[in-house]
Amino acid sequence: MHRRSRRTLQLAAATTLLVTGLTACNAAAKNDASGTAKSGGKSFTLVTPDGVGQNEFLKLAVDGVKAAAKAHDGTQKVYESTDTSSQQQNVQAAVDAEPDVIVLVGFEFADVVAQQAKAHPRQQFLIVDACTTKTYRNVSCAVFREHEGVYLAGAEAGLLSRSGKVGAVDVLDTPQFRRYSDPFAAGAKEVAAKTSASTRFVGGQSPFDDSARAKEQANSLLAKGYDQIMAAAAAGNYGVFEAAKAKDAYAYGVDVNQCVAAPGTVVDNVIKRTDVAVRKGIDQVLGGKAGTTVSYGLKEGGISLTGLEDGVATSKCVIAQHQDVLKKVAALRDRIVAGELKVDDPAAK
Repeated sequence: MHRRSRRTLQLAAATTLLVTGLTACNAAAKNDASGTAKSGGKSFTLVTPDGVGQNEFLKLAVDGVKAAAKAHDGTQKVYESTDTSSQQQNVQAAVDAEPDVIVLVGFEFADVVAQQAKAHPRQQFLIVDACTTKTYRNVSCAVFREHEGVYLAGAEAGLLSRSGKVGAVDVLDTPQFRRYSDPFAAGAKEVAAKTSASTRFVGGQSPFDDSARAKEQANSLLAKGYDQIMAAAAAGNYGVFEAAKAKDAYAYGVDVNQCVAAPGTVVDNVIKRTDVAVRKGIDQVLGGKAGTTVSYGLKEGGISLTGLEDGVATSKCVIAQHQDVLKKVAALRDRIVAGELKVDDPAAK
């Protein structure tokens, strides 16, 4: 999902914002560098759209910039934002420091990066999970093929469904957001051809933050016998989880491990590996391939399922109890990686 969903999901989980310093007014700056860069070392600055706290999505991005600093014998700094004002202030502070690469996570930074890139053509920028509308030689972008992971989650749903009906609660009825629903149905039908599938959309005035409306949409599916539901409703995911739990049904999360929010109800999660995108993106910029957009999917390790990652046994995900299903899903993943199986991208149509 877009970064807005990650922020609200983590806030709903009672994330505590850790502020280690101040930059400008409300901008929180956290410098994790242990000193100055060694001779010839590189410097990297990460700007996040929200406080990192316990936000696993942003914590992965921090891990990525730390790994890049270690690999390039350099230093790294993290600026944690709290609102639109601090986002802009932090970007300015990062530009003023003139690091080798400034990394930013989220669509909120697209406009400000475009302005800064034009004003500072020698400064390299890397945007993760978004991109600028216009192409700049000093702006690189890392985006994700979420639909590949959603397809695998759908396969799990098709194999686990008792009713032969799988559904999805999506934020909006747009090609970009259908990446979280259409492939879910396709994956289920790949392993169980007679599976029925349906999608409900949150919509309304606050589609990213309406847990009650998301719950209503989930209940409309559950009332018709759908027992496996892809929750792609941003902060509304918790409403989907509540509805599924009440009906003894199952749901699937996005971006991070949401099984911990509803143990016994959430089967698995489509994970975005921001650490991979940050580390590889920085390598690409330093390797002379700046100004391009790179897509990260199953093959690149940028998209995965919690069930296919290390630590699934302690993830609190239902899928940990179904090793037979995981073996079949792993085989599907390998076919996608090898190019033998292509997952249609709704956003490409």
